[in-house]
Amino acid sequence: SDNLYGVDIMPEAVEIAKLRLFLALVSAAENVSDLEPLPNIDFNIMAGNSLIGLLRVDDAEYEGSRAQLNLFHKTYRQVLEEKNRLISIYRHATTYSQNLQSLRDEIAEKKASAIENINKILLEDFKQLKIKFEQSQVSGKPIKRTLSIADIEALKPFHWGYEFDEILHQRGGFDAIITNPPWEVFKPDAKEFFADHSKLVTKKKMDIKSFEKEQKKLLQDIDVSNAWLEYQSNFPHISAYYRSAEQYKNQISIVNGKKVGTDINLYKLFVEQCFNLLRRGGECGIVIPSGIYTDLGTKQLREMLFSQTQVTGLFCLENRKTIFEGVHKSFKIVVLTFEKDGITTEFPSAFMRLDVDELQRFPSADSLQVNVELVRKLSPDSLSVMEFKNEGDIRIAEKMLQFPLLGEQIEGKWNLRLTAEFHMTNDSHLFKQEPGKGRLPLYEGKMIHQFSHLWGKPKYWIDDDEGRKALLKRNEIDLGQKLDYQTYRLAFRDIARNTDSRTMIMTMLPREVFCNHKLPTAVIKYSEQLKPDCQAELFFMSVMNSYVIDCAFRQRVTTNLTFFFIYQMPVPRLTFGDKYFTDIVQRAAKLICTAPEFDELAQEV
Repeated sequence: SDNLYGVDIMPEAVEIAKLRLFLALVSAAENVSDLEPLPNIDFNIMAGNSLIGLLRVDDAEYEGSRAQLNLFHKTYRQVLEEKNRLISIYRHATTYSQNLQSLRDEIAEKKASAIENINKILLEDFKQLKIKFEQSQVSGKPIKRTLSIADIEALKPFHWGYEFDEILHQRGGFDAIITNPPWEVFKPDAKEFFADHSKLVTKKKMDIKSFEKEQKKLLQDIDVSNAWLEYQSNFPHISAYYRSAEQYKNQISIVNGKKVGTDINLYKLFVEQCFNLLRRGGECGIVIPSGIYTDLGTKQLREMLFSQTQVTGLFCLENRKTIFEGVHKSFKIVVLTFEKDGITTEFPSAFMRLDVDELQRFPSADSLQVNVELVRKLSPDSLSVMEFKNEGDIRIAEKMLQFPLLGEQIEGKWNLRLTAEFHMTNDSHLFKQEPGKGRLPLYEGKMIHQFSHLWGKPKYWIDDDEGRKALLKRNEIDLGQKLDYQTYRLAFRDIARNTDSRTMIMTMLPREVFCNHKLPTAVIKYSEQLKPDCQAELFFMSVMNSYVIDCAFRQRVTTNLTFFFIYQMPVPRLTFGDKYFTDIVQRAAKLICTAPEFDELAQEV
């Protein structure tokens, strides 16, 4: 038990963990003598915030954190030595007694005094990062104020450098970490909050207008309103810490020299924290979502894993057999293992597996080895790992690399531009629930399918004038210029799981329609042309809807088909006069031009 440690933010979880460990010990015992004495694990399994707290405490900073100095104050090193001595006595006590309880109380008292000083150091770290507390208001911007020691204490920080100083300081870190961290996005969730106050609010299958109506009604209650403001205020300063603290430097992805905005997901923070807590040569086994090897927001973490660790296994399970209850059956779960230090040139993998039992045989000589250099060639910007099933998949991927990536701007060839229009939450004030004069339909992903814009009917409409004003670039004067929504253009579903029947679903849209942000649009132009090229768009749509491209996307995508996945897809850029180009365009036109709104497109092509 001296070598088993754990931390959880919830005290109840800590007690449950201790109980389960004792039950496991009892079940393993062969006779009564094996159970005497039971080990003391109060200082092995502890409560606290695993993500916020000092990994190492500087002696000088600790001295400076005291309100006043006197001859009786102990140095930080003396504080640690005394703490470790008392805990050692406690752990090796042979009987539970009143003396043991008083010893635990003494340890708790000394710990409280030390933590008070260490929290001051953490507060100073927040201030050095220029982080302020942002108090949400009923209307207007949040009011910013300087963080206080009470704000830090409310975070329940777990100071690894104090609690496990012998491991982190003397041994350089833990030998092994095994964990299944939370997988939640760290940001306010309005539906989740208001679901606790109303039976009408559900996180899923509730349209934005119905939710906004119920939310407005609930906020008329002053207690609910205050609770909502307090809830929102708990996020900004912590988010700012996660985005700027040195220990989480691999959370922000850098693509083409620019930072990529992405939500903070707790599992991503835990991956980096595990790396921080391991000693050189230490090993980690962590259960996380498959976004770790596909998403753009985890690109920097992949760079860290490839360049500073030896990845020893990437095993991906689908949840079809309900391995995790309450998680969608198409959700993919990864068991990632790595050894800190070294460089990864290749690693064993297994994708789309269904049985946990297969982990017993993974990795084996039959496991597919993924070459990191190939990953860099296939996804130079995002380093996304493709879900190869066999060597044949790898050969196909290598063959596709002879064509240019869609993100490359090539003179004399058509080039692609992707855009997203109206956000379902941020722009909901523009949405009308009935059609009317001057209103254009708002297209959503579920309204289209391959070569069809009639898969579903619109739920919302936007006034043409209001929509146009919102789409004009900042400070751009409206001179009646033609905007994308006034032309024929392509659109594809952003929500695109690789467990669905098709992953890439694209079609041509009629003119005079708007799109929400989950239905991004695509326009193709030649560098010398101002207007879109409809023939090239029909060709491109056909290629995107092909099985070859769909297979390639399925090897990359988890739940969202982001712009980066598309821009990094190698595609032949055939143009008029090239073999097959006209044949493909003609056939695509016959599939699209089946309604009056496409009559002019039919004439054009």
